[in-house]
Amino acid sequence: MTDSIERRSSPVRATRRRFLEVSAASAALLATPWVRRAEAATIQMRALMWGSYLMPDVIAEYEKTYDVSFSPTFFDGNSEAYNKLRVGGTRDFDLVQADGFWPSLYYREGLIRAFDYAAIRNTAHYYPAFQPSNFRLLVDAPTGATFGVPYCWGGYGITYNMSRVDPEKVQSLEILFAPEMAGQLLTSARFEENIAVTGILVSAEMGTQTAPRPDGKPFNPYVLTDEELAEVERRLIAQKSLLLTRYPDNQTLASLLQAGAATTAAEFSQSYRKLNQMNAAGEIPDKFGHVLRPKEGALGWIDTWLISSGVQDGPRLDAAMGFIDMMISPELMAKLAREAGSCSTIDWRADASDLEKELFLMDRSDDIASMHQFDQPSSPEKWERVWSNMQAA
Repeated sequence: MTDSIERRSSPVRATRRRFLEVSAASAALLATPWVRRAEAATIQMRALMWGSYLMPDVIAEYEKTYDVSFSPTFFDGNSEAYNKLRVGGTRDFDLVQADGFWPSLYYREGLIRAFDYAAIRNTAHYYPAFQPSNFRLLVDAPTGATFGVPYCWGGYGITYNMSRVDPEKVQSLEILFAPEMAGQLLTSARFEENIAVTGILVSAEMGTQTAPRPDGKPFNPYVLTDEELAEVERRLIAQKSLLLTRYPDNQTLASLLQAGAATTAAEFSQSYRKLNQMNAAGEIPDKFGHVLRPKEGALGWIDTWLISSGVQDGPRLDAAMGFIDMMISPELMAKLAREAGSCSTIDWRADASDLEKELFLMDRSDDIASMHQFDQPSSPEKWERVWSNMQAA
């Protein structure tokens, strides 16, 4: 999805936002006003968000409907946004985006606030997997307060050429390290996904994934032991000679798969969608499959909309909630999917073709419950050392 983690001093400055390349799509959408124009006339709504989700025509409609001005500030990774919020950002921003476990961290540190989830009418259109009763990462456990709403979702799975790859073999992460795949493999240039995915595989092979963990918590691929990290480093070094390349962006990935230079890639699934739409249009001969959840486990992400703790009850809060309500409407989510390739947390199946239902994983949203959410490595220094050792080997 569409792309999210660049934490601390990451050795590779590649972010999920750059990978997914969500276009600044045009969309016009009417929303029922939450506030009277006279009350909102002087409000400037300030958003800390991924630039890939900015849709100018939608923003223009929002400003017209609510008689407010919208001022976005963009970031490439969650750590960057986190630092902006910590340094006075709650006075500078009203709306905030984050994914995975980051919203929980924001709430614990008082950077975002809870609000009346039920008052945002379009939350009624969520797939069950993303309702607060099932998706608990946006709910404060002690109080039951809700502090965010899901927006888009996805995973870091495996896309493969169905005419050239055995579909049984691609169900395992082992295919990304298989000698017989030499020269056919692609992985991203992002070190965290590479390490976390390899951590899922090696922990399954070592039997440590289901064994009691040192911290007493369930397995988390972002909390790996030194022994697991050592094996991850060994596997990544061995993988180097098998890779065609580590792709820097989705355009490069799709081009290499389309040309047949590679047959298998770890990716966020947007290239999978793009290539199959081209196949359906008769533009390319090959059809591609996507394994969202390999048998050893999978990474998943859910981008969310949050409200800064600097927003007090009143017209500003109402305008912020109105913006979120507009952004998650089924009509706009369908537009975002069709123009940008984003997988929606909102159910718009009634307006979707059979191909769209397949490509946008509309009948697979329940899979998110068993996927490991993006998180911050428990020891960024150790992870960076693993990646540096791999690069130098």
